Amino acid sequence: MNRLKLLIIIFSMALSVPLIFFVLKTYRGLEQEEVATLRFFTEALFDEMEQALAILVQREEGRAIDEYNYYWSPTGHLPGDHKDSRSPLSFAPQEEFILGYFQNNPDGSFQTPMVESTKEVPKNRSQLVSQLEDANTVFNQKRIRTTDGIQPSPAKVIAKKEIPKTPGLADKYLDLSRTQKPRAYLGQKEKRVETITVGQALNISKQVQEESLPSSGAEQAGRSTSIRRSAAGKGSAAEPLAEQTRIDHEQPMEAAADRSSSFTVSGVKEAGGFRVEVAPLQSVFLDEDQIFIFRRIMINNQIYRQGFILQTKAFLDHLAVKYFAAQPMARYTNLRLQVLDQGRIAGVVQAGAAANGASFVFNRNFPAPFSFLEAMLSCDQIPQSAGRRTLNVMIIILVSVVLMGLFAIYQSAAALVDLSERRSQFVSSVTHELKTPLTNIRMYIEMLEQGIARNEEREQEYFQILDAEGARLSRLVNNVLELAKFEKKQRFVDLQTGTFEEVIREVQRVMQAKLDNEGYHLEIEFGKIRPFKYDREAMIQVLINLIENSMKFGKTATRKQISVRVDQDDRWVKIMVCDNGPGIPRYALKKVFDEFYRVDNSLTRTTRGTGIGLALVKKFIALMGGNVTAANNDGPGCTITISLPQ
Repeated sequence: MNRLKLLIIIFSMALSVPLIFFVLKTYRGLEQEEVATLRFFTEALFDEMEQALAILVQREEGRAIDEYNYYWSPTGHLPGDHKDSRSPLSFAPQEEFILGYFQNNPDGSFQTPMVESTKEVPKNRSQLVSQLEDANTVFNQKRIRTTDGIQPSPAKVIAKKEIPKTPGLADKYLDLSRTQKPRAYLGQKEKRVETITVGQALNISKQVQEESLPSSGAEQAGRSTSIRRSAAGKGSAAEPLAEQTRIDHEQPMEAAADRSSSFTVSGVKEAGGFRVEVAPLQSVFLDEDQIFIFRRIMINNQIYRQGFILQTKAFLDHLAVKYFAAQPMARYTNLRLQVLDQGRIAGVVQAGAAANGASFVFNRNFPAPFSFLEAMLSCDQIPQSAGRRTLNVMIIILVSVVLMGLFAIYQSAAALVDLSERRSQFVSSVTHELKTPLTNIRMYIEMLEQGIARNEEREQEYFQILDAEGARLSRLVNNVLELAKFEKKQRFVDLQTGTFEEVIREVQRVMQAKLDNEGYHLEIEFGKIRPFKYDREAMIQVLINLIENSMKFGKTATRKQISVRVDQDDRWVKIMVCDNGPGIPRYALKKVFDEFYRVDNSLTRTTRGTGIGLALVKKFIALMGGNVTAANNDGPGCTITISLPQ
């Protein structure tokens, strides 16, 4: 058995190593799948945000250059014809995060499509116009100090810890490194040149009219005086034209050589209009909560800046609410949107679940003109895929099957070893049981031959002993033969209907002499029962085996009595054999009916037996459709109960 245990342990370890490796690799694959899935949907979320920003940029870059006036000149309209030509920007902005639109003129002056130039500011818009004027003033200061280009350079951006990208499932099939390059701009990447009509030029500024449109000398002088008076009223913003040109020349958006050549080209007046240079949108921080997103318009070497004020807090809230808060992933991920000004965090909005020890982090820096915007999605616990649950169930089933198989192998081997040991003991017991009666028979025959029995009475006694030993030997041989028939499945029963009285009488007749010699009293309690089916010879052998077993182990009992009771209920006929012996240990009450099993105690060591008597009882009763049980009495002894169907 020790060798068997060692082999099972070695087999278990040999099986466990590849199984554990397989499970770990499978879990690793599932983890990669979960990370890749979350990364895919995170990229889809950020792509949706970026697409919305791209639509906004394309809309703003596609606006006509004179839409920033209260009136504009759609195609086919002439200057002064304001019928159905009110600018779309003269109405309240559609987005809540856009404060309003305005135009910064070359001299630093301010105009907004929210107010008609020839009329007073409406009361309901006075506060808004005042805020836009303040923004224009701050922007003029930014122009003087740092030029238009306030975009943070890569060297000034705070370096972030690079999160290694976990290989996804798609990486096994496609190289997406070239197709996933980040975009530099959401809108146009370079400046464009377009032609505007005379009406559009008139709507942009009166300076254009003075410098480019034919008019009388008096009109030109009056307009020049008006422009100089307007510029003087702006204080520091009214720098000389040469100084203004120098400031715009310092813009980092284009190379200096390219820009100087553009100035020359853009001043050309074409038939029916003017050539105008329109630059891509860019952004500049005005304060913690306001960003001016604008484009530069160059006409006759004069630069106009047209754009809108973006309110950062409302803008971040809009992105978080519209694109993330209602998504299922908001229940287990955290979205952090932040605005960076020269690498400094100027505003933060977070939404979703808290993420303290994030196991997944994904960043996205958006292209210009929203390069100030950074999004980060993190997650503490990545949602498990459905395959993980299936794998767990399969692992549990597999481990259970393996353990049950090993346990079954061990139990089977242990049973075989135990059976082998009991067979060996049975052979030894049968040899002894056969030797004892044969020795007695031979001894008494020799005594009779030598005339030791000098009288007839002594001879009769010897003959009775010879008969008893012969019967004992015959029963032992019969038991062995019956057991062999059962193992070969050649034993059958002959069921006959009776009242069981003839069985009781036959058992009394056969066992009476031995009972008397051992000093036992056999008590019969026979109730009134209806006839039922049983095998007469088999039942005689069963009762004899039970009575002999009680006599064998009850020799030391103070009261030598064996009771046989026969009773009947609605379904069963019950035959109970009760003695006053030592009883059966509780753990062995079921095992005593196994083949070759003997209780291991001091009594069984001194009492010889084969261990097949109770096994034959069980096999006979089972063959007749009944069952047999053993139970200890409240006092000394035990009771064997046989139940046979009616």
